[in-house]
Amino acid sequence: MTARTSPTERQRRVGAELRRMRVAADVTAPSAANVLNVSRSQLSAIEQGLRAVSEDRLRTLAAHCGMTDGRYVDKLAALAQPRERGWWEAYRGAIPPGLLDISELEWHATRLCSVQTVHLPGLLHQSAYARAVFGSVLPALPASEVELRVAHRLNRQQVLEGADARPYRAYVHEAALRMQFGGRRATREQLEHLCAVSERDNLTLRVLTVEKGAFPGAGHAMLYAEGVVSQLDTVQLDSAHGPEFTHTGPQLAKYRSHIQWMDEHALSADASRDFIHAVARQL
Repeated sequence: MTARTSPTERQRRVGAELRRMRVAADVTAPSAANVLNVSRSQLSAIEQGLRAVSEDRLRTLAAHCGMTDGRYVDKLAALAQPRERGWWEAYRGAIPPGLLDISELEWHATRLCSVQTVHLPGLLHQSAYARAVFGSVLPALPASEVELRVAHRLNRQQVLEGADARPYRAYVHEAALRMQFGGRRATREQLEHLCAVSERDNLTLRVLTVEKGAFPGAGHAMLYAEGVVSQLDTVQLDSAHGPEFTHTGPQLAKYRSHIQWMDEHALSADASRDFIHAVARQL
């Protein structure tokens, strides 16, 4: 088992799943450590994502916990294995690790869905709009770091392109359409870009108008990334101190209900495109 000092969100997730499995089966930490032939401190490190776990040990623990969902165990075992270096690793040490965790989450998701209330969807940003978003951060970022974050954000769009393009649904509140990040011209060009990319087969863009009034999750932006099995779905929330990730059953159910609400109340894809065009013409 290899020790880590700064586990990625994916590595922390493996540990969290193992602990969740153990606790649900009412297996004590000493019992699990004994079965895996590790110390209590090593087991704790595994469950925190600070130490890697081999496929054999993972499957041994799953069997000891009476886990009968073979597909879930297979996918969790695959998640636990070392992966080839992703494109986002080129930015490690240059931008916050949470941003890299978002990239990795998107890259390994099977489907993506986001809800935006103030900013337009990050996966659809153009450079001028993204630069204005990162330029508004306080305390102010050095110009070089702003440019690194812009480049990273544009690179994230790889998940929506090519033969492996992920299906993506984006729900955008009208307020986000009218926020002029970068000024009138940058916002107009960004809105026109949204209309253009919304024609793609793998992309659905829908607008929630202010006329709908109150809506769930109004205080934050949300990304829902579907895993290869539903137990490995992940929700990422934006916050002032960086991205937050959640994946407990009740939390996933809550955010799925938020998406369902949006699906029932947002304009259709065609009506949304017309609405965005109308907002752009006003700029």
